[in-house]
Amino acid sequence: MEQNVIDASGLLAISTRLQRLSDQIRKDGLLIYKAFGIDFQPKWFPVLYTLYKKSTMSVVSLSDEIGYAHPSTISLLKELEKEKLIRSKKDKVDTRKRLVELTEKGTALLATMEPVWEVIIKATADITNTQNNLMKAINEVEAALKEKSFLQRAEVYIKMIEGEKD
Repeated sequence: MEQNVIDASGLLAISTRLQRLSDQIRKDGLLIYKAFGIDFQPKWFPVLYTLYKKSTMSVVSLSDEIGYAHPSTISLLKELEKEKLIRSKKDKVDTRKRLVELTEKGTALLATMEPVWEVIIKATADITNTQNNLMKAINEVEAALKEKSFLQRAEVYIKMIEGEKD
């Protein structure tokens, strides 16, 4: 079977391929939750799971913890508040800070999800050959990008190309 253009482009389309992979896993994740009778959007996972593990957090700390931009985190928080899965309150020490925590409904939802997480972990292990090769690769790429961004790495090659033109 012939590869499509994106698959054949290799590293050039890595972002597209990772997005496609993420979309497929997220879509199937939604179906897994539905199979268990749980009304849950996978995009909520990082916020709810973090609050489940860490309890009350400031919006900034939560944003840093999940690695999302502040506006993206705010958008998710608004959606979760509307669903009554989280609540927010002002910090008593620093009233400029907003603290977020799970509601009873949110805590109950996450408790029903624990068995589903075992299924998701096992299914993901099947995909990644149980050796965690995918997670190792993701960790390596994330660590490398913390040392030097994608743009910083590209700038080296941009300068080389510009030097060749002179």
